[in-house]
Amino acid sequence: MNIFSLIFNAILYQPMLNFLILIYIYTNNFGIAVIGLTLLVKLLTNPLNKKALESQKAMSEIQPKLKEIQNKYKDSPEKQAQEMMALYKEKKFNPFSGIFLLLIQIPVIWALFYIFKEGITIDPAQMYSFVSFPQAINPYFLGIDLSKPNIYLAVLTAIAQFFQAKTSTPATPKAAADDKTSQMTNMIQKQMVIFIPIITLIVLYNLPSALGLYWFITTVFTIFQQKSIFNKKEI
Repeated sequence: MNIFSLIFNAILYQPMLNFLILIYIYTNNFGIAVIGLTLLVKLLTNPLNKKALESQKAMSEIQPKLKEIQNKYKDSPEKQAQEMMALYKEKKFNPFSGIFLLLIQIPVIWALFYIFKEGITIDPAQMYSFVSFPQAINPYFLGIDLSKPNIYLAVLTAIAQFFQAKTSTPATPKAAADDKTSQMTNMIQKQMVIFIPIITLIVLYNLPSALGLYWFITTVFTIFQQKSIFNKKEI
């Protein structure tokens, strides 16, 4: 096992697996254990997630001003870049916050994939000394076998992903509606609203539905968080 695998195992995979099993031991319900793990991950990543959503909101609000800068300094790329950076600083907008959030989420999803990829199998060597090793796990939750793929949960998660993508797509200012760049951006955004749920459905169709449950709960929480932040009025 190389150093990266050791770090991944020690920081993500092993703690998440033990927390999942610990909840299962106390609740005797694997679905509740998955939801509990989901809430823990959301809690730990919430500062970054909130920052990314606030940055997303700020981007939609400063879009008209950005178009003014682009038009005003279209013959001076250097001046245009300086003015845009000044605007970002003034509005406390970080164009890279979404990337940071994605980079954090990728290893978390990867750890969950390793936990659930073979159904629900637990390696005793990965358990902490204070966590009892369960001889057997009942994988059923609301009639769904979480150790196997479930098309209904996959479809439900894809639908939730559609609404989340819809909610996160900022409206195009009227002043920029006829701009070719804005038109291209709008077209890409509309395609992503459809493309992301389709990818979600394809991925979850072949994976244990425990991962689908995690994905669904995460998406629902993100939708409510987006609405809360996007509808918040500045004082």
